[in-house]
Amino acid sequence: MPRELIKGNEAVVKAAILAGCQAYFGYPITPASEIAEAAAKYFPLVGRTFIQAESEIASIQMVYGAAGGGVRVMTASSGPGISLKQEGVSYCAGAELPCVIADIMRGGPGLGNIAPEQSDYHQVVKGGGHGNYRCIVLAPNSAQEMCDLTIKAFDLADQYRTPVYVVTDGYIGQMMEQVNFPTVVQHPKRHDWGVHGDDATRKNLINSIYLDPDELEEHNRKLQKKYAEIERKEVLVDEYRTRDAELLVIGYGIISRILRTTVDLAREQGIKVGLLRPVTLWPFPAKRIHKLCERVQAIQVVELSNGQMVEDVRLAVEGRKPVKFYGRMGGSVPSAQELLGVIRKL
Repeated sequence: MPRELIKGNEAVVKAAILAGCQAYFGYPITPASEIAEAAAKYFPLVGRTFIQAESEIASIQMVYGAAGGGVRVMTASSGPGISLKQEGVSYCAGAELPCVIADIMRGGPGLGNIAPEQSDYHQVVKGGGHGNYRCIVLAPNSAQEMCDLTIKAFDLADQYRTPVYVVTDGYIGQMMEQVNFPTVVQHPKRHDWGVHGDDATRKNLINSIYLDPDELEEHNRKLQKKYAEIERKEVLVDEYRTRDAELLVIGYGIISRILRTTVDLAREQGIKVGLLRPVTLWPFPAKRIHKLCERVQAIQVVELSNGQMVEDVRLAVEGRKPVKFYGRMGGSVPSAQELLGVIRKL
């Protein structure tokens, strides 16, 4: 059915199938478990591969293998599971293997709890594994975007031969909303660099080890050139009532939806507030934020963390305007009225 009332987590799986994803390897963890559950249900029905690995570490290495075979592949996890996958993500980035990783964030550190948080920002956006690599990070704020941005993630992964994250909080993953799915199934082209088990690709080598320092440096320079191209071309940002804003609020995921309501409440009280939502957490919309500093008086960043994205906002602002931070942790989510009080204080 092209239109369904569906959880964000399940929308990711149906979108992956429509995007031509051939394999899912994962391990269940709340609040992302519905992704594995839906993949176990739907992938075999359409002739795709689903395997529940023995661990998060095993699942990301299976992703590495399948991606090396030139097929579209994905996995998903949350918090501690994403931490365990980081070495494999670095391997995928080093070998330039396209793959999609969904991260439905939960409370931390440690086991934390299963309530929504946004405290995976540093390990996902900054590259939680070793080495000089970056991953594209898409941040949906609705079930519809869980569909749309998952499809886009596969396209970006193939275009740039890189891991791509679809990152959101437990609220968006668990929320049921109407989703309009595309009616066309993608059939990705064969990659000439892949190892397909035939004579034509027998000489292909999927590798991330360069024992000669000069060779490794050259490989790193190639990666940095690619990342610079991504920063130039793939920034996505959503704005609401910023044209005449004197104050700017910035948030993503569930926070961006609460802030949208807060902006309307503040406007009713004569406070000119606008909202900027980064849709790509990397590449980060630093230039747009820098541009808005020309006319806004101050910036308020709101996160479900101790303040992780706010660091990137401050780098973008370069001290030109005050940047304030308001955060909740442990799975506590602020109300629109609570955030209205923060804006009034600002």
